[in-house]
Order: sequence, then structure tokens, then C-alpha cells
Amino acid sequence: MTEAIAARRVYLGLGSNLGNRVEQLVSALDALVAGGVAIDEVSALYETPPWGVTEQPAFLNAAAGGTTTLDAHAVLELAKRIEAEAGRDFGAPRWTARPIDVDILLIEDEIVASQELTIPHPLLHERGFVLVPLADVAADVAHPQQDQTVAELLAALPDSERVGVVEVEPEGWYRAGSSPAD
Repeated sequence: MTEAIAARRVYLGLGSNLGNRVEQLVSALDALVAGGVAIDEVSALYETPPWGVTEQPAFLNAAAGGTTTLDAHAVLELAKRIEAEAGRDFGAPRWTARPIDVDILLIEDEIVASQELTIPHPLLHERGFVLVPLADVAADVAHPQQDQTVAELLAALPDSERVGVVEVEPEGWYRAGSSPAD
């Protein structure tokens, strides 16, 4: 018999740059809820330039906070299933275009370092497209390895990482089951 896990806070980063980006994000958030993550906060929606491979369409990015009794690896399995169902090509080169990307950013103060999963997300403190939306829902949350809150990490981020992170919809754009136009 497996041991029950107490509900704990999880923060996820979401991005899309293929197809109807807003619809992809809404579908992913709805699938997270259906899969066992009780989403109760969603950031504003931001358009951001691509990172890594720059010759591709702009992304829409958001962060979500919620609670779950799923363990970290089960949250990862759920995220990968959502990405696969949206048509993500896992054989494509890293940082290329994709219909949806769901990243686990933080799970309370949990630290995971395995071959398939690293929590906190290893680069979250270096990326404006992650920190700006995450600060909307988790500004006062401490990064368990950086000894700073999300707001402090964002304040320390070089301006070059914030350039191009533009709010396109305020908080409240996501409503469970909705499908606004992109």
C-alpha cells in the first residue's frame, strides 16, 4: 500500500507558441485540474520572445499555482501526458516551437534531483519569461536553493532577461473550461 501524500503547493510554468496559443494554455490548465492539481491562481498572460532557439514564433507564457496530493514524479507524468496529447514532438531539438510546454517550477520547499526531474526548475531564477508570471502568483514564495523570494529573484534579474516580456491579458484571463480566441 502506498503512503498518502498531504496536499502541498505546486507552481507550474506554461508556454505555447504553436496553434491557438491561448486555447492550448486553457486546455493544459483544464487538464492539470482534471489530473489532480487544484489550480487556484493563474498569472497574467505574457507574450515573450523565444529563448534558446530564436528563429520561431513568440510564446505566450503564464504561471499557475495550486495544490496537489500527487508526488513530484506523478506531476511530471501528468505534464508530459498533457504535452503529448497536445501534439508536442519530444524528439524535436530542445527549446524549439511547441504547442504546449508545462514545467514544474516549485513544489513547496521540495528539492528533487533525478535523471528525469529537477525541482526547483534549474533555470527558473535566470529566465524573465518564467519569473515575471511566477511573481504574479508566488511573489513571496522562497526558492529553496537560492535563499530569495520569487520577487527578489525577479528584482535581481538583468533587464536583458525582462525585455520583451509583455503582458497581453491581465490576471483573470483563465476561467476553467473557457476557450477564448488567440
